[in-house]
Amino acid sequence: MKVAAMKRAHIITVAVLLAALAAVLVRKTGWRVPEPSGVQSQGQSPQDTIYAMLNAARAGDVRAYLANYTGQTEAALRQTLAESTEPGFSKYLSDSSSSLKGVAVSDPQTITDSESSVRVEYVYQDRNDVQMMYLEKGPSGWKIFRTDGEEQVKTLVPYGTPVK
Repeated sequence: MKVAAMKRAHIITVAVLLAALAAVLVRKTGWRVPEPSGVQSQGQSPQDTIYAMLNAARAGDVRAYLANYTGQTEAALRQTLAESTEPGFSKYLSDSSSSLKGVAVSDPQTITDSESSVRVEYVYQDRNDVQMMYLEKGPSGWKIFRTDGEEQVKTLVPYGTPVK
């Protein structure tokens, strides 16, 4: 019996050490368990919602893209989807983001306890566009309820210009 108890203690010790090593590796690499497509957690920030929307657009994931919107903006997007096909809307989403080289998402500006605005700058090869997005926090997290039109921003050095 003493041998069985020692084997059990040895197995438990090895399991605890492996779990601790795994926890250290997860923390050092910043790895997180991905959430299912279109699902948002309540702790998510407005910027996370914007990045989720952009990632869904890039992937052509219509459901995940629409999950980041609410109110009249969501209704308008759903109407656009109804007037086209899901594959057509998916292609539109991925095509429209294919020329995007980068995105700069500013810190949110608080409007009320449940509303924020965020300045989003889209970087293209030949220009930068800026757009204000307005988000509200509901039971399923932050969602985009309004966007202003994009404005072109003068860039001093176009994207991809070689450094001399």
